Amino acid sequence: MRVVVTGGAGFIGSAVVRLLASNPEHQILTLDKLGYAAVISSLDPVAGLSNHEFRQVDLCDGQALNQIVGDFSPQLILHLAAESHVDRSIDSPAPFIQSNVVGTFNLLESARLNRLAKRHADFRFVQVSTDEVYGSLGADGVFTEGSAYSPNSPYAASKAAADHLVQAWHVTYGLPTIITHCSNNYGPYQFPEKLIPLIILNVLGGKSIPVYGDGLQVRDWLYVDDHVDALWRIADKGSPGATYNIGARAERTNLQVVRTVIDAVAAVTGAEAAAMHARVTHVPDRPGHDRRYAIDPSRITHELGWQPSQNFESGIEHTVRWYLAHPQWCEQAGNQYHGERLGQLHHA
Repeated sequence: MRVVVTGGAGFIGSAVVRLLASNPEHQILTLDKLGYAAVISSLDPVAGLSNHEFRQVDLCDGQALNQIVGDFSPQLILHLAAESHVDRSIDSPAPFIQSNVVGTFNLLESARLNRLAKRHADFRFVQVSTDEVYGSLGADGVFTEGSAYSPNSPYAASKAAADHLVQAWHVTYGLPTIITHCSNNYGPYQFPEKLIPLIILNVLGGKSIPVYGDGLQVRDWLYVDDHVDALWRIADKGSPGATYNIGARAERTNLQVVRTVIDAVAAVTGAEAAAMHARVTHVPDRPGHDRRYAIDPSRITHELGWQPSQNFESGIEHTVRWYLAHPQWCEQAGNQYHGERLGQLHHA
């Protein structure tokens, strides 16, 4: 299969590329603008493979994108490119509108104008979205595919807008699109501004471990390779026009996540856990912080037979061991993170 993966140098995107490119029967074109959170060395495992090509392009450049997509003529587009950090969307929403809304529009138009659905009878466009488009849950209940959209941050609103565009291109133009909503991902190659790698690296570096507010916000956690497996099943066997929610039924408060990660680092390294736990610091909560997310993955389980391979504890152990074994990647990503933030502060 000829596959375009957007955002392929990012966390989830690079995991998709590594999986698909390992099969020589697939021809993979990875697109990424190489923004601050893209770590190109995440694609080192596929470097030199004859069935993989990387192109640097910003999806906001519609003309360049249309040419690239037309020349490659994919049977599948897996759209993962996005600005994705809620805090950043609160501080500066404009890039989220450009990348997540305008970029998605340009990609849909490239698929439509290049008549990919007519060139390939099995063409699919998979929009990889987030459970954050649904807003916040109370103490009970779960998000289903029928849950109403109620985004509460600029990031979530930009992803909701992109989802609506994808659905409109399906209904209006007959483009075979599928939308997925996943819970919080974690695992190898995740950029260090995200919660779990931030905890790991701060613990290893002897730094404080910040927790927003009371730390009782609840998220549903999903190991990245399980997410990738789900995306491939959906792309291969999912129904055009459908939405699939992807989650591992692994709800944890942020404090539980912090404690689990610290205990895993202590177990793997032999360090004293109590001293690490003592560095947990509560900081002021962020504006509009959703209290709880939880995904019901029944549809993908029943229709496509998908099940996660990792529970939260085993996934965290795998993740901790990976970060410990890849200090060079951590240093590169950390330098990008700190350098970019210093640039922001200097600019401000």
